[in-house]
Amino acid sequence: MKIAISAAETSGDLIGAKLVAALKFQDADVQIFGLAGDKMASAGCVKLWEQKRVNVMGFSEVVRKLPALLQLRKSIIRRFSNDKPDVFIGVDAPDFNFKIERKLKKRGVKTVHFISPSVWAWRQNRIKKIKKSTDLVLCLFPFEVDFYKKHQQRAAFVGHPLAEVLHPRTAYKSSKTILLLPGSRTSEISRLLPEMLAAAAIMKKQDEQLNFHLALANDELLDWAKPLAQKANVTVSTFDAHQRMSQADLALVASGTAALELALLGVPMVVVYKLSAFSYFIATKLVKIKQVSLPNIIAGKSLVPELIQNDANGENIAEQAMAVLHGDTEALAQEFKRIHQQLNQNASAESARIIREFVGE
Repeated sequence: MKIAISAAETSGDLIGAKLVAALKFQDADVQIFGLAGDKMASAGCVKLWEQKRVNVMGFSEVVRKLPALLQLRKSIIRRFSNDKPDVFIGVDAPDFNFKIERKLKKRGVKTVHFISPSVWAWRQNRIKKIKKSTDLVLCLFPFEVDFYKKHQQRAAFVGHPLAEVLHPRTAYKSSKTILLLPGSRTSEISRLLPEMLAAAAIMKKQDEQLNFHLALANDELLDWAKPLAQKANVTVSTFDAHQRMSQADLALVASGTAALELALLGVPMVVVYKLSAFSYFIATKLVKIKQVSLPNIIAGKSLVPELIQNDANGENIAEQAMAVLHGDTEALAQEFKRIHQQLNQNASAESARIIREFVGE
């Protein structure tokens, strides 16, 4: 079996490496080649193109490298049109991979897109592009399959890789620690951290035993955030979010993957989300879901408080956080366990199995 693959981002290299390893484990003779990073190469993928050529961030960098990116995409399409694989797999990066998938599908190559974009949440008209590009979408969440079925697009739920590495904590004892997780992007941290610190001050007045810790995803804003945190008597660290999560009684968290990570670990939370006024206006026109946090979306009900835009202020955050701390956290932990069980499907092995069956049809 010959499998072509394209992983155009660092995160895709990590996920792609697990998929490559699972495919190789299930069939030692399978040939896998394409656009890959070092992790995928180590797992057994022949690197025809270096992922670093594509992995760019920021509008100006994308514009500067756009001619090279377009040329690279043409090269991939040309190569796999002339030397057709049994299947082409686009790993995430839909803006880059869908065009490749669409061209190859027209030329008779089976196509798979691994990790559904959030088309169910916003810009739902993208389903037209997906249907033209992809024979099969592999989904991390079960509700995504329901969306695709409604639009007559073949899709399969494979589980979430995070559920394989993050598990509900056991024998946890209260540490009176509240964790602040304001996100990873400069814009969201600058909007959310002041409100979280204001909430911390209010909560401290209500319970002097509470301790507060700020976990930053990187060092980019450390020089800006650390003085603010220290002034509020909040300790700071970087690159240790999972360890800090498992030790916290509660987290104040920006909406995103971190909220899912907390749920998988079984940590109570208050989810906050704040955009610029213009971005929020645009989002209200494009977003088609009522709830924004993954725990609530997966559960299909309100498990954790969500404070959006103007509601995401220090006073409201503190009020909701204290209510959660004094609520039935054991019942919440059981709900989080159900989410973990639902998502823990050995995603990489299941994806490999489904892909091999799909090719053999």
